[in-house]
Amino acid sequence: MVDRFTPETRSRMMSAIRGRDTKPELVVRKILRELGVGYRLHRKDLPGKPDISMSGRRKIIEVRGCFWHRHPGCRFAYEPKSRQEFWTRKFASNVERDERNDRALRDRGWQVLTIWECETAQGTSLQERVAEFVGAGEHGAPSKGRDHSRKADETPAG
Repeated sequence: MVDRFTPETRSRMMSAIRGRDTKPELVVRKILRELGVGYRLHRKDLPGKPDISMSGRRKIIEVRGCFWHRHPGCRFAYEPKSRQEFWTRKFASNVERDERNDRALRDRGWQVLTIWECETAQGTSLQERVAEFVGAGEHGAPSKGRDHSRKADETPAG
C-alpha cells in the first residue's frame, strides 16, 4: 500500500506525536496527586528516563502507548499495512529497549509498573492498582513533595 501523504507531510505528522505529557501519562499523574504521592518526571539519571519515579519508595511507573510499545493482545497494537519490514524492526527495537531499561531499573533495586495507554480508561480499577503499587498510606501522611523535616537524632547547627 502506498502512503497517501508526501514524505514531508508524513514526517511533520510523525514529529507531532508527543513523547511526554501524553493524555495517559497525565491520567496517571492525576491519580498520584489524588493519593498525595510525590513523584519526579523523566529522570535523566535513571535508565530510559522513566515517565514517573518515586525515589523514597523505589518505584517507577512507565506509561506506554499500546501501538508504539506493542501491548500484547491489544487492538491498538495493530501492524501498519505499508512498509511492514520497517515497522517490524522499529517495534522490535522499541520492545527490546523497554525490556532492557526495565531490567536495568530492577537491577538497581527499583520496582517497575507498566501501565498501558488503553488501561488509563479503566477509572477506579486503575486507581486501585496504582494505589496498591505505590503503597499509598504505607508511608504515613501523604507526601506533598520533598520531606524537609529533620530526623529525631539531628540537632540544628549553631
